[in-house]
Amino acid sequence: MRIGELAAQAGTTRDTVRFYEKLGLVVGRRLTNGYRDYPPEAVTWLRHVRTAQRLGFSLAEIAQHGEQLRDATDDGPALSALLEEKIRIIDERMAALAALRADLSARIGAACPLQAAGQVG
Repeated sequence: MRIGELAAQAGTTRDTVRFYEKLGLVVGRRLTNGYRDYPPEAVTWLRHVRTAQRLGFSLAEIAQHGEQLRDATDDGPALSALLEEKIRIIDERMAALAALRADLSARIGAACPLQAAGQVG
């Protein structure tokens, strides 16, 4: 299928498909007339890529784990491990943000809010 058809079926743009191709996320072959031709399974794969992005995976992570994501079934252990790792990273970020929030809250109303905690002026 050509790039326009792929983009329409996957719910994306031609530019996005071209960008994904530059990153190696999708591969199309060049026809003799110069058009790109993509296999039908590229539609499903691009939908998976978009879903993975919505779940917080970067394009670099998707490219790195592409084979695991392509081969995973709905309950695939490899995919579950990736999701668990993403949850762990989110939990770490949430803890760091909670600590930052507490630090900021403690500084509200201080004579010099930018002075390090416990530092004598």
